[in-house]
Amino acid sequence: MEFYTEDGKNLSSDNSTLVLPALSIGNVGQLAVDLLVASLKAKRIGYLDDPNVVPCVGNDAYWPSPPGELALPLEVYESSPDALALVQQRSPIVKGMMVEFARNLANFAAANGKKHVVVLSSLEFGRWQSIDMSSGSQIHYLSSSKSDGTDDHCEKQGWKRLPEYNPTQRMWKHLDDLAKNAASEVEELPFEELGDEDYYASLPYAALFSCFKAKGLKVTCLLCYCSEGDNIPDAFHLADAVSKTLGLRPNSSQGNEGGSWTVPLSWKSVYGPPPDMSLF
Repeated sequence: MEFYTEDGKNLSSDNSTLVLPALSIGNVGQLAVDLLVASLKAKRIGYLDDPNVVPCVGNDAYWPSPPGELALPLEVYESSPDALALVQQRSPIVKGMMVEFARNLANFAAANGKKHVVVLSSLEFGRWQSIDMSSGSQIHYLSSSKSDGTDDHCEKQGWKRLPEYNPTQRMWKHLDDLAKNAASEVEELPFEELGDEDYYASLPYAALFSCFKAKGLKVTCLLCYCSEGDNIPDAFHLADAVSKTLGLRPNSSQGNEGGSWTVPLSWKSVYGPPPDMSLF
């Protein structure tokens, strides 16, 4: 993985927290990072290039008058007042190379002074076994703070540790072995087929969690259950969870239709441009 800075910019080791999405159903993690970048007025400082990411290109997603600047698959932003770095991912990982990508990203984070990584992702609603909405929150978490995945700060927020996490389960153990063995480039499974108990550990957030943890970094995964469709409300929930985790204070006076959050201009055409009314 190579990091290319924009002219006159560099990545500051003082911004010791890194926030990034793990691609999953509804792209909720990516939408939440969009909210964070736009609301914190984070500055793009460069790009990551990794052979395991599918190439893509687009126009600027955030500002009111896009100047025609290219947006690439992995962009790095910083919000220095919040001591925060963010990575936005726009395209998926090449099939079978998720752990290799996660290793590369963990090496990048460790080499650039990151101490705490917050991974944002979503889970398939149909897999939710014990639905409990009594707290009014759909946020689950997984942390490297303790061996059982719990974290006192997250518990104080009323969030539940992902109950399906079991570090002794075969898929989680396999991920840990791959994360610690940097020489392994082939992610072959030691078992013939995956069962229901392997589902949660087979998702991208799990590979990121294992690889960041293997590098000695603190990792907090914030997760929400959702279905495909309009996932913008889920993104607000996840962005709020990041704000509580890191003590962020988005400027409520600068928010637009999202309250204290600034909604990126590109969201207005998230389902494509509006129809030409002259047709009717």
